[in-house]
Amino acid sequence: MNDQQLLRYSRHILLDDIGIEGQQKILAAHVLLIGAGGLGSPAAFYLASAGVGTLTLIDHDTVELTNLQRQILHTTERIGQAKALSAQKSLAQINPDIRIVPLVERADAARLDALVQQADVVLDCSDNFATRHAVNQACVRHAVPLVSGAALQFDGQISVFDTRTAESPCYACLFPPEQDLEETHCATMGVFSPLVGIIGSMQAAEALKLIMGVGTSLAGRLQMLDGRSMEWSSIKVKQNPACAVCHPPSI
Repeated sequence: MNDQQLLRYSRHILLDDIGIEGQQKILAAHVLLIGAGGLGSPAAFYLASAGVGTLTLIDHDTVELTNLQRQILHTTERIGQAKALSAQKSLAQINPDIRIVPLVERADAARLDALVQQADVVLDCSDNFATRHAVNQACVRHAVPLVSGAALQFDGQISVFDTRTAESPCYACLFPPEQDLEETHCATMGVFSPLVGIIGSMQAAEALKLIMGVGTSLAGRLQMLDGRSMEWSSIKVKQNPACAVCHPPSI
């Protein structure tokens, strides 16, 4: 690290659990972030400010007026612009020293398979089950830890799925792809704006912990927040031996 980096990241370096070694791991890391919206905004801000060396953002959507209530990466002047490109502009102002790779495209299964294997950690900040399952499958296939978050109305949840550990469950163990889950979106149900900030910030925290090997991750636990009462609840998530994703049937 040069003198400017030592100064920029000094408050991390002062922490015994991080220090220079931990900060260097952050600087060398590559994070893939799926979705530059409500969850992706705070997550990306904190990952960029923390100094993640390469941050790849994938989002096919454009900025709309209704996004600005919660998607803090974007501004009124950027309505109509691609979210990934708008995010790049905001993050470059926070930290011009990192590499930001904006991808204006849909995160389909084939593309995710190529992108995930290049990353050290993946953050799923998407808003639909099809993308979440495709991200999970790619992460299991390449043994890349996945930090998954969701927020709707006043309810938020977050967990880590790290199949580098033999006993760790994957996203499909908790939400089987064959399960008929009702798809709901904030466009029709609404979402409390600070809630995505809370969950997205936690996703960034879990990603940084995984990169540095600090503390205990949320692997095997699902944290759920009731935004009305600001009460957290937690459930244990166990690996499903019949899971078709992390325990595919042998041929």
